[in-house]
Amino acid sequence: MRRRRRSEILIKGSSELAQEMFREIEKNYEIKTIEDSHNALVMIKMRESAKNSLFYLGEVLVTEAKIQIDEKFGVGIVRGNKPEFAYWLAVIDAAYNLELEETKKWEEKLFEEEKAIKKLESEKEAEILKTKVNFETMKV
Repeated sequence: MRRRRRSEILIKGSSELAQEMFREIEKNYEIKTIEDSHNALVMIKMRESAKNSLFYLGEVLVTEAKIQIDEKFGVGIVRGNKPEFAYWLAVIDAAYNLELEETKKWEEKLFEEEKAIKKLESEKEAEILKTKVNFETMKV
């Protein structure tokens, strides 16, 4: 599973899953903190559709952390002020970079979490679509 997809599942899904994965690595490996969790501002790029040009929409607050396990690094970045969560994501990232045995067991958990996220999103979308107005059927 690619980093982007894995991170998206961990961020959108239940934080208990990320914490559980972190605890598994924490008890078995030595984690060296390279950069403590800290806040930063990140510019958001958008594409303007008419001219197809990039512009900066604004800034968003993120929390980022960097750690090292053995010789591999891990980075965790999450929107908002969530220092603990950013640290967990960094540890999980390093575990995947090291291709640890524990990561093979996580794949199924991540797929299950992804299914739960998609189900919640489709339920939310269905709820919103209930209020959709069909202008073609309206009489003038």
